Amino acid sequence: MSSSASRFIKCVTVGDGAVGKTCMLICYTSNKFPTDYIPTVFDNFSANVVVEGTTVNLGLWDTAGQEDYNRLRPLSYRGADVFVLAFSLVSRASYENVLKKWIPELQHYAPRVPVVLAGTKLDLREDKHYLSDHPGLVPVTTAQGEELRKQIGAAYYIECSSKTQQNVKAVFDAAIKEYPLWEETCLP
Repeated sequence: MSSSASRFIKCVTVGDGAVGKTCMLICYTSNKFPTDYIPTVFDNFSANVVVEGTTVNLGLWDTAGQEDYNRLRPLSYRGADVFVLAFSLVSRASYENVLKKWIPELQHYAPRVPVVLAGTKLDLREDKHYLSDHPGLVPVTTAQGEELRKQIGAAYYIECSSKTQQNVKAVFDAAIKEYPLWEETCLP
């Protein structure tokens, strides 16, 4: 088998600012967890991934969730094959914005492009220190995430932690599976 990729998939991450999109991408591409928060403008990563014996070049596009980038961000949506829509499991506002902000934006600029829903910061959901530092915080449950997945019509809902690397690979494996031509072009 040659090492050159036979497929290119453009995967764009979207979601509120500070939910962990960039950390998730850095964790996936380098197996490292960045400790500093730097708001994103646009960053691109590329990873060759072998899926069922076929090398896929996964183009990973990071976007800024902050309001300041509302007009600029949709420029990265052009040609997207799949979106990873992220919210933080310890931010109710980011969870609510999936339906209020992100799904309407994606439906407007990129209708019919599949979405993988990712709940980030899984390690913090039951972190006693974090929860005691944020009184009144009610983390998003797995059942609530699954319900949201159904509401938005996503094929997958995956909870992950970039800090522990739990399920980060699963998020992008799901994104590759959501690529519309995957089954048509890769089945024997």
